[in-house]
Amino acid sequence: MSLRDTIARLLGRTTTDGGLPATVDGPTAVQLVRDGASVLDVRERSEWSTGHAAPAVHVPLAEVATAPRRLRKDAPVVVMCASGMRSRTAAKQLRALGLQATSLSGGISAWQAAGGAVRR
Repeated sequence: MSLRDTIARLLGRTTTDGGLPATVDGPTAVQLVRDGASVLDVRERSEWSTGHAAPAVHVPLAEVATAPRRLRKDAPVVVMCASGMRSRTAAKQLRALGLQATSLSGGISAWQAAGGAVRR
């Protein structure tokens, strides 16, 4: 591994699970979902009820270990929250459980700004 790869890995900018990056921006997340990825929203129930990505499955971060039961194992998972902090934690946990998971940087706002549908 090169020094550049090591630094990128330490900064969380590595690819995982066959090229899926650890984090993605809004347009990339929307495209991944169009291509068949699942969406997992790890916000709290009160946040979910204010509006969520239309195709999302809701599992709060504290319960993310149960999420694989509700997700397809043969497709990537885009994990979102309000800002991208909790989703990074959840995506890391899901990768440790063997799923292809990436975190949406910027959260639900980035999703909506990229044209992702939101259900209220």
